[in-house]
Amino acid sequence: MDNCATGVPGLDEILAGGLFRGRLYLVEGSPGTGKTTLASQFLMEGARNCETGLYITLSETEEELRAGAASHGWAFDPKFEIFELAPPESLLNDQQEQSLLYSSDLELGETTRRIFEAFERVKPSRVVLDSLSEIRLLAQSSLRYRRQILALKHYFAKNSATVMMLDDLTAEALDKTVHSVAHAVIRLEELSPTYGAERRRLRVLKYRGRRYRGGYHDFVIDTGGTRVFPRLISAEHRASFERETVPVPNTALNDLLGGGLPRGASNLILGPAGTGKSLLTLTFIQAAVERSENAAMFVFDEELGLLFERAKGMGIDLQAKVDAGRLIIEQIDAAELTPGEFSERVRRCVEKYGARTVVIDSLNGFQAAMPEEQALILHMHELLQYLNRQGATTFLTVAQHGLVGDMKSPVDVTYLADTVILLRYFEALGRVRRAISVVKKRTGPHEDTIREYMIGLSGITLGEPLVGFQGVLRGVPDLVGDPVGLLDTSTT
Repeated sequence: MDNCATGVPGLDEILAGGLFRGRLYLVEGSPGTGKTTLASQFLMEGARNCETGLYITLSETEEELRAGAASHGWAFDPKFEIFELAPPESLLNDQQEQSLLYSSDLELGETTRRIFEAFERVKPSRVVLDSLSEIRLLAQSSLRYRRQILALKHYFAKNSATVMMLDDLTAEALDKTVHSVAHAVIRLEELSPTYGAERRRLRVLKYRGRRYRGGYHDFVIDTGGTRVFPRLISAEHRASFERETVPVPNTALNDLLGGGLPRGASNLILGPAGTGKSLLTLTFIQAAVERSENAAMFVFDEELGLLFERAKGMGIDLQAKVDAGRLIIEQIDAAELTPGEFSERVRRCVEKYGARTVVIDSLNGFQAAMPEEQALILHMHELLQYLNRQGATTFLTVAQHGLVGDMKSPVDVTYLADTVILLRYFEALGRVRRAISVVKKRTGPHEDTIREYMIGLSGITLGEPLVGFQGVLRGVPDLVGDPVGLLDTSTT
């Protein structure tokens, strides 16, 4: 059967190709969830394909619809006609007496007749009926309401029209009258977090004869219309690539990592605030650019201007890499961004820009965009699996609570990562120092040593293995021999 595109970016992917032509569909949601915007895009997509559209409005005036369209920069195509279905003046006359028939009986019949007349006049391929709540009120009973919807469905089906009916859910929550009649049901929802902008999501409740993508999918309403972000399913995205081990130019760090990191691996960098997690990821970005590869970095916690300045202090010019087209850096506001939109941005960088190294700094900021910790784990699992199957090497940073001693992570994702790099503060000889170690690497051997490191103009400098101490990872080590491996800090 021929598919009918919705005109909403991302929605056709969820619907496995769009809508079957000649069928009736229900889009439901509370007021303000974006039903009118979605329906307008549906009709404008038809107009772009030289299909005639008819918007039948019972709840908004034509002037209100055109004003809403203008806010998106739209000018309705002549093939897209708006029919404002206002009650006839005779039925609004308070002096008119009804002795045998209720006014609702007359209004329902008159409303249906005028809908059919408008359809016969325009002969559209696509129809939007906004909204069903008015018809439900006129019908007054569930039986009459169902019969009225069935009559509309058979009439439109006989004329091969694809119909989108909108429902604002102002009736009883258990009223599923139209659900059984519609060929597919799409529900729009708006969530209000404690802090930040509202979040919107949609779910396909049913779709006869088609295997759609289930679950919730985030969407936004921007200037220009609705954009939907299909839930990421990593199994659908596979690419062939060579799983080679990629060395790091820093010799000591390369030795610590056992010769480098495999392409397509996910790497977690753990440590308290200030240990240099973000700057360590810049080392891997620098290495990727030197290999003539593209990289992408998503920054949640730090202002980009400050990050660029700090990178210059390590001899890394991020702006030059951005200008050369080798690096994309995006500042992410967790209070304004949905997880689905973030996944879409990552996908765009990998699939369209060709990024082979992806940095997410940090997971703490990303967690703020997630309503529940469990959702974060599942979401990160899909995202990391997707990046793995695309051959992109991923670096995640997680800030642990505390500075020394026992520290905890806000969420445990160590089992998701292929490699875990641990950064620590420790005190030795009256100075606060930093230590680095690799505690996990799935894909091969690595050093089991602990090395001190410093951050300076030449980047990250690693010392020899700390063999004269024990308890470094606890933050207060004991000296059990000569302090071998400590770096000379007299020049820093």
